[in-house]
Amino acid sequence: MKEQVVGALDADLKRVPLGECIVIGTATDPYQPAERKFRVTRAVLQRLTRCEGLSFGIITKSPLIARDCDLLLRLQERNELQIHISLITADARLARKLEARSPVPAARLRALRKLVDAGVNAGLIVAPVLPGITDDIAHLDALFAAARAAGARFVHAGALRLYAAVRDRFLPLVGEHFPELVPKYQRAYARQAGAPREYARALSRRIEKLRRKYGFRNHTGMLDRYRPAKMPVQGELELRGSLP
Repeated sequence: MKEQVVGALDADLKRVPLGECIVIGTATDPYQPAERKFRVTRAVLQRLTRCEGLSFGIITKSPLIARDCDLLLRLQERNELQIHISLITADARLARKLEARSPVPAARLRALRKLVDAGVNAGLIVAPVLPGITDDIAHLDALFAAARAAGARFVHAGALRLYAAVRDRFLPLVGEHFPELVPKYQRAYARQAGAPREYARALSRRIEKLRRKYGFRNHTGMLDRYRPAKMPVQGELELRGSLP
């Protein structure tokens, strides 16, 4: 399996121009439980360490990424690298409702600390921010505080994009735990996948306020430059506040 994946990767890399942005983990987490045994992602990273002049991003919820600190350090010697630990809440009880099969928040934050302490450029990606659930200032403040305590180099966050591929799975989850929010989501996302404009702007102001409070720079990150031909599915939910 590893040989097949790396072989396909070799073919793809031949077509990648200098400076191209490659993000791993937009559609599915590269550190699935099976990675402990099969080490396919590690084999991919080993191949990527031979690259130079590219921009790489990795998005994951798994603490297993800390296993690969050695390869990540080699990768960032000759390339731009950002590791995005995905976390939508620092509240363990809420996380069990929203992400029952994912590693607990504390484990993800410990992995972030290990990466940063090793010298890897790593931070948090808060996506999705869930309307009416995780978007209040107190909730977001707790996430930024946790990121700062874990040594995060950056925090990226943004408003929910509720694509059709996600909607049918996500709304029943909201209905199970927060039934009063379902009609608001349906109205807000009836005509588009993105959050209502004014709501998204209000969230951006809230995020920027917290960036300043905790000393994170507001700059155009790798994920802002990444423009896939087809929008990814993983992690597309988000925010709270004044949904119609």
